[in-house]
Amino acid sequence: MMRLLLRATIAVTVLLIAYLALWPVPIDPVAWDAPKSTGLVDPFGYDDRLARARGIDLGDIDGPEDATLGFDNLVYVTTPGGAILSVSGSGRVRTFADAGGRPLGIATAPDGSFIVANALLGLQRISRDGEVTIVLDKVLGEPLVAANNVAVASDGIIYFSESSSKFGTGKYAGSYEASLLDLMEHGGHGRVIEYDPATGNTRVLLAGINYANGVAISADDDYLLIAETGHYRILKYWLRGPRTGAHDVVIDNLPGFPDNITAGLQGRFWVGLAAPRSTVLDRLSDRPFLRRVVQRLPAFLRPRAVPSSHVIAITGDGQVLMNLQDPSARYPSMTGVLETRDALYLTRLFGRHLPKLAKQDLL
Repeated sequence: MMRLLLRATIAVTVLLIAYLALWPVPIDPVAWDAPKSTGLVDPFGYDDRLARARGIDLGDIDGPEDATLGFDNLVYVTTPGGAILSVSGSGRVRTFADAGGRPLGIATAPDGSFIVANALLGLQRISRDGEVTIVLDKVLGEPLVAANNVAVASDGIIYFSESSSKFGTGKYAGSYEASLLDLMEHGGHGRVIEYDPATGNTRVLLAGINYANGVAISADDDYLLIAETGHYRILKYWLRGPRTGAHDVVIDNLPGFPDNITAGLQGRFWVGLAAPRSTVLDRLSDRPFLRRVVQRLPAFLRPRAVPSSHVIAITGDGQVLMNLQDPSARYPSMTGVLETRDALYLTRLFGRHLPKLAKQDLL
């Protein structure tokens, strides 16, 4: 009996080792050296001002991912089910349009329409009366896989991120699940693209980005700021001037995963840190074989986003102007900030409330 039990144990162990070592996974991890995390130290030290935010109830709609201010001074919000919501300053919520697919980023165009980066459908334009049209679903003859965030210049030219050309939302259940795969692989599948609606021309500005995420444009249209989520950093790409076409790292080794970037007031750019850094993911950065093994584990054992509430404001050169947190993470997984004259609207990956923080409560 003992011999049979021993044999069974050995057989199960061999099968388990073979599974962990050989079972096919969708990722092909690339070795890299993650910067050593310094944690929540200056200029990202303790702060609790986000705890003063008050949630606007969205009813049964979950996950207000991104927001923009319309010409009518209403806030327009993307949601996972495809609904684009309008939110008044008093908190009145209504459905403005149905974009379908999985709308992520949204920006207001110079003519008052809205440009949406839809992870399933590509770039969309929504007229001021709610009519939805697809304006771009292919780049260089290939279908867009994961359009994420978007910014529009004063002349109407659109700049947007494709987070990954490999891990698309439709194929891998959802945008969050697809992002986890891309971050685990670290294969540089992201890019930033320019699209001119007047000519129909597209141009890839930057490629090889490890999960291209937020995109924002400066007030003078001179440069873009781009969130490279997988490298915990913000890039600056010059659109005009003597360094046209060049790019720099303006801030790196962030204490979390940067998500959306939105141009605020007085030259500020707001960045949402959707989750803190993962110690496990950093330690495995130069060990691609072990990352494959981790991917074979049950989902609940793999690295996941830890709940937190953290946003920052920076200059175009990466100087941190504001560091806002809620240690209790009452509204976790913040993707970004829409700044209006009197408030900050805090977008999120999950949850049925859109937090709003009055600027007077920042004092």
